[in-house]
Amino acid sequence: MKKLTSLMAAGVVVALAGVGTASAEAQPVQQVQQAQQQAAPPRGKAAATANPLYRTGRLASSNCSPGSLPKGSTTAYKRFLTRVTDCLNRSWSSQFRKAGLSFSKPRLRIITHKVRTPCGPWSAGADGIYCSTDRTMYMLITRTQLRNPFALGITRLMAHEYGHHVQSQSGIWNYYWAARNSAGKSGQLQLSRRSELQAECFSSVFMNTVRNTLPVDSGEWDYTVDWFRKNGAKGWPQNDHGRGPTQAAWMNRGFNSGSPGACNTWTASPGAVS
Repeated sequence: MKKLTSLMAAGVVVALAGVGTASAEAQPVQQVQQAQQQAAPPRGKAAATANPLYRTGRLASSNCSPGSLPKGSTTAYKRFLTRVTDCLNRSWSSQFRKAGLSFSKPRLRIITHKVRTPCGPWSAGADGIYCSTDRTMYMLITRTQLRNPFALGITRLMAHEYGHHVQSQSGIWNYYWAARNSAGKSGQLQLSRRSELQAECFSSVFMNTVRNTLPVDSGEWDYTVDWFRKNGAKGWPQNDHGRGPTQAAWMNRGFNSGSPGACNTWTASPGAVS
């Protein structure tokens, strides 16, 4: 079994309040009609509790096969990250179309040292950050990762950060940030846990879709979930990501269902997001 590294820890989200002749003629019309059918993200509490994404069924398959992740190659690592992002784009853009919601792909920036993003300074201990200000996933490649690459771990982390982009694009964060701005400290922590646990659940939904093509070894996946159960909260002393057993529960929920609808943390009881 591969030794788990800091990749197993959840990433960080930071944001500011945030062809013949006939078909040649028909295609633009179809594109316009399709664009008209895509709605702006919903607002208000229902954007989180009853989002259209929850009714779209299983996450669309991307036939994701990003290839190998050999030791010591920054080039290979960057290629792997780019291919996984392409897979996430295919799955989630299809899901947004099914939900009737508009969607824009996030940017990917691969870095080898910590940087300051438009959302502020790099968070300590983070290997990945999503910044909603520039809609960018920042993925850090460290020497430790190059020495001991873990394909399942880095894919899970990327899918988690992408999950925050899904929340932003779908309107879930319209409610989250508005509610957070008016909540007290305990309320803010619970809202943060609901957001982070949903992103982790979305990540596990994606991991289900790539279980045969990545592939996801069942032993490695079980070990990963167990690692989070035992260690998931250690890097977040304020408990803003949820307790380890709670993280593991939402990981299992997403992976076993393969559907975004299983990840509605916003209607879950406080104990389920503790």
